[in-house]
Amino acid sequence: MSGPAIPRILVVEDDRAMRLSLVDLLDASGWQVEALPRAERLIERLAEFQPDVILSDVRMPGMSGLELLDSLDRDLAPPLVLISAHGDIAMAVDAMQRGAYSFVEKPYEPRRLLNILRHAADQHAMRRTNARLKTRLMQLSGLDRVLLGQTPETVALREDVLDLSQSGAAVMLQGETGTGKELVARALHDLGTQAEGPFVALNCAALAIEGFEAEMFGTGGGAKGRLQGADGGTLFLDEICTCPMPVQAKLLRVIEDKQVLPLGAETPVPLSFRVISATNEDAEEAEREGRLRADLLYRLNTTVITLPTLRQRRDDVMLLAARFLDEFARVYETRVPDLTPEDSAALLAHDWPGNVRELRNVCERRVLMARRGGGSVAQALRRDSVSDDVPDTLRAAVAAFERELIAKAITAHEGRMDAVAETLGIGRRTLNEKIVKLGLDKEALL
Repeated sequence: MSGPAIPRILVVEDDRAMRLSLVDLLDASGWQVEALPRAERLIERLAEFQPDVILSDVRMPGMSGLELLDSLDRDLAPPLVLISAHGDIAMAVDAMQRGAYSFVEKPYEPRRLLNILRHAADQHAMRRTNARLKTRLMQLSGLDRVLLGQTPETVALREDVLDLSQSGAAVMLQGETGTGKELVARALHDLGTQAEGPFVALNCAALAIEGFEAEMFGTGGGAKGRLQGADGGTLFLDEICTCPMPVQAKLLRVIEDKQVLPLGAETPVPLSFRVISATNEDAEEAEREGRLRADLLYRLNTTVITLPTLRQRRDDVMLLAARFLDEFARVYETRVPDLTPEDSAALLAHDWPGNVRELRNVCERRVLMARRGGGSVAQALRRDSVSDDVPDTLRAAVAAFERELIAKAITAHEGRMDAVAETLGIGRRTLNEKIVKLGLDKEALL
């Protein structure tokens, strides 16, 4: 069994006598030390030496210690401790506000300096461990594959989902159409404490006051309502700002009381579910305009996640396009079309008003064109190109027909898969297998 790792430190000090004194102190205290006379040379040594902490003088020829501090990436670089014989309170406060871990005046007290450096190194080690654990957890959960992308916006979104999945608090998802709000909602559910429970999605725009209680609350005769179907899982309220005001009042009562009273029943039925809502507009503006009840809004927006548009994460476009092209090539049993420089330019130049959903549809059209031996991304971007994409084999035609039929059933029944299977006259398991084989994206259909 190996012992604890030897801590590494980079010392930046222009005074040779002081530099050698610091090296002797740190070496005797069990540190692996590398010393530099100028701050300009530190950046090139960071990646190779990978120190746990940096100890730097403040006043030096060329780059000063404070300028070195400003040049470091605070999220990635190790903590920086500044040391100076010319320090004063104002300089120390400025250094700390700019991100320094600590500030030590010369002549320093060796024990105090070593304690500060050890604490700084421990903090850096803990931060790296937490980052590795979070990355590993994302890989185990498949979150990096579900929410694909490497831009800072996408990475931050995955971290938000991971952090909030275990909380159980209400989450409101805000984002333009096609940004993947239901995909995020399902990820929150799948990673949460009630992942084994149901995920019930309600399209609030389709909710009507007539017959609402019977459909949502159930009846005293034993017929369960849709809200009872969310017990032990997650209730997803999609497009909440489009919900009729009378329905909002009834939903609010259920969310507050965590129970429903079926029609004709005398005893309420207790419920336990997490609420996730979504909207493609500003919920606070909808509340100010009187289209969303304030008390309902405050029940739903405990935490708000704003999903980035595809325009905000353009560096993810090519990665997502490659994923979708490969997916549809498997669905239609053809090879993945090669992207020409013109194709790439068209993908990167497009504004993507429909976001990821639009990109996915464009990639499907591009694959269908490729099956017929032609096409380009520019052509696929034209919506009228669909009529030219008729499959030329029976197998592909059957797959396209099944895909269209299942997609329409999912949309018509608002994602209620038992109802979809019954309408299509197939079993739920068969339906699930076809959805996977055909590459259907339920979130994009609802």
